[in-house]
Amino acid sequence: MNWLRSIIMPEIQGWQHARDVDDLFMFILYVSIILYAIIAIGVGYFVWKYRRRRENEVTPDFSHNTMLEIVWTVIPTIPILVMFFWGFSTYMHARVAPADALEIKVVARKWGWDFTYPNGMTFGQEMHVPAGRPVKLLMISQDVIHDFYVPDFRIKQDVVPNRYSTIWFEAEGPGEHVVFCAEYCGLDHSNMLAKLVVDTEDQYQQWLERKAEEVMNMPLPELGKLLYVSKGCNSCHSVDGSRIQGPSFLGIWGQTHRFTDGTSAVVDEDYVRESVLQPAAKIVTGYEPVMPSFQGLLREREIQALAEYIKSLQP
Repeated sequence: MNWLRSIIMPEIQGWQHARDVDDLFMFILYVSIILYAIIAIGVGYFVWKYRRRRENEVTPDFSHNTMLEIVWTVIPTIPILVMFFWGFSTYMHARVAPADALEIKVVARKWGWDFTYPNGMTFGQEMHVPAGRPVKLLMISQDVIHDFYVPDFRIKQDVVPNRYSTIWFEAEGPGEHVVFCAEYCGLDHSNMLAKLVVDTEDQYQQWLERKAEEVMNMPLPELGKLLYVSKGCNSCHSVDGSRIQGPSFLGIWGQTHRFTDGTSAVVDEDYVRESVLQPAAKIVTGYEPVMPSFQGLLREREIQALAEYIKSLQP
């Protein structure tokens, strides 16, 4: 039945856990097909054999058959026990990370992902990992329940507020994979995607060094533009004047915003800083308080960069 497997689960460049999950799934499928066939054939046979042949025919009064009852109880129990222990072993292997695993911290928010590496650098929407090395993800949500899901690796884990959850994987070779959110988390849930890039060890180290250097040396407006995308600002704030979840950034610098509490303020550095760190403090009239706080997720230079980028957006 390899043809059936190739249709249901195409071959992937994943890791051993993915193949274990696929093997278990196919085992359950084959057992289900066999049991279904036995039951369906049996039902058909008994319908034919014990059909009524004449008027007022009475079915013979049979008592139980001990041997038959033992057989139909014991035989199905065997594959069920195999499924349980096989599934439990696969589950435990996926949940207990090796002690030497590379740890990456993941923060989920509406509607994006932030990945923080051991060197302290944080990047959004794209995670790089080295091939052939176990990677442990320590995850938490900043707002609502999300779900970290990489179909190619057969891993999926809820990411919830106020509690850390973990999962690990080990990619066997270089390649690109898609990260989805598998828990409905709001309007742009379907766009909460990220790219998981598997590099060689040398490529991974070079990427870390290059990104760190870019962030340190990048002019503030350019860094702000990069953060606008990587931190998911573009999911709520446009730069062309169109309305999304929040006010557009186009031409707002120096304008006066009025808030739902009746107060107002001019859009300047202080206003941007407060909006990033305490977004619920001032809600612009006509909008909902859906923006999460970036307290602890952005350095001071990154906040300044966002302010400079907004300042540069003139009609």
